[in-house]
Amino acid sequence: MFEVRIHGRGGQGVVTAAEMLSIAAFEEEHHAQAFPSFGSERTGAPVVAFCRIDEKEIRLREPIMEPDAVIVQDPTLLYQIDVFAGLKKNGFILINTKSTFEELGLTDYVRDWPADRLCTLAATDLGLKHVGRPMPNVPLLAGFAALSGKIKLESVCDAIKVKFSGKVAQGNVAGATEAFEMVRAWVENARKEVAHA
Repeated sequence: MFEVRIHGRGGQGVVTAAEMLSIAAFEEEHHAQAFPSFGSERTGAPVVAFCRIDEKEIRLREPIMEPDAVIVQDPTLLYQIDVFAGLKKNGFILINTKSTFEELGLTDYVRDWPADRLCTLAATDLGLKHVGRPMPNVPLLAGFAALSGKIKLESVCDAIKVKFSGKVAQGNVAGATEAFEMVRAWVENARKEVAHA
């Protein structure tokens, strides 16, 4: 089983991101489960959502305490809550920011991490560019697909078309495609650097 925890704030589409990840996994004939952790639901309040992906039926229902991947939709949460709590060693980390892990003050935490499992992506900018709204969830979902290899870009695009229609769907597909290509290029470069080290 592969487990993903998504951290963000109310209004950023955190729950929608988990739902779309499960739809994308389902499109690839995996079993998938997505659910939020309900707390204060007001706009701007911290929100957590979860997604499990497996080859067999998923019977677990509890929150994900030891994720294989963490997606952080709002980098200000890094300084408010422990978004990495329980993250499996060498798990995937994707953060919505223009800053590097070093600039975020995470150098010590990720020191022994494989470089190709750590990525930052200016997903809010991609949301503004392609949808006209500062929504990082869809670009991050596509970035996660490129970073982890757990789902295909085509499946992310199919999930977008399930959740959205018309120009919103088209814009999200364009944003997802750009995010996927950016992260894929970044991962390839990170692997080359490791190979030459």
